[in-house]
Amino acid sequence: MERVVVGGAELAGLDPGLPGASVRLLLPPSGTDLVIPTWQGNEFLLPDGTRPILRTLTPRRLDADALELTVDVVVHDESPLSVWATTSSPGDPVAVSGTGRGYTIDPDAQHYVLAGDASAIPAIGQLLESLPGTARVDVIIEVAQPDARLELPSHLGANVRWIDRPDGADPGDALVQCVTGAEVDEDTRVWAAGEAAAMQRIRKHLFEERGVGRANAVVRGYWKRGRSGEPDDS
Repeated sequence: MERVVVGGAELAGLDPGLPGASVRLLLPPSGTDLVIPTWQGNEFLLPDGTRPILRTLTPRRLDADALELTVDVVVHDESPLSVWATTSSPGDPVAVSGTGRGYTIDPDAQHYVLAGDASAIPAIGQLLESLPGTARVDVIIEVAQPDARLELPSHLGANVRWIDRPDGADPGDALVQCVTGAEVDEDTRVWAAGEAAAMQRIRKHLFEERGVGRANAVVRGYWKRGRSGEPDDS
């Protein structure tokens, strides 16, 4: 995980949003200048007709006084976002739009289940900082390797379970197995995010097999295996 702080006067007035919200970053192609795309009715396009490099991230922290926005990036292979996060220097340009969606916390709920892979760690951190201190919170996080286990914000009622992805297993398989075995009753609030196919399986389990009310669970696809680009949010 690489932490990056973006800043500038243009961040004045940016809404920090609810916990687990999102912002979109427009990245310049490697070695080129940042060009703002235009909306063409159903997508953003650059002047040459190509799609810009847009990535959706959790606004981990917004400092409205310093006009700085902190985002955490899961670094893997040579993806455009990974390259940007590991090679950017102070003063390099990037554009930000937001803030989208977010999670509305029920202050009366006494049991939460938070589940996700490494891409969900920033949002899970935000939620732990925001959930009622009296609530019991079961946290389940799948990581590709043990050194991806990061320190999370403290919460008196949190029980954190880290799961190492078995060699050769598909992303999210271990997470799905743990979520299906988790204690979830009619009063439990569930928030889950991660690889899109795994989230579809969790969604089916909660809504169709467990009968969890749709108002009690939020399940989001943050990324899709084999696909480079925007997450599959379904």
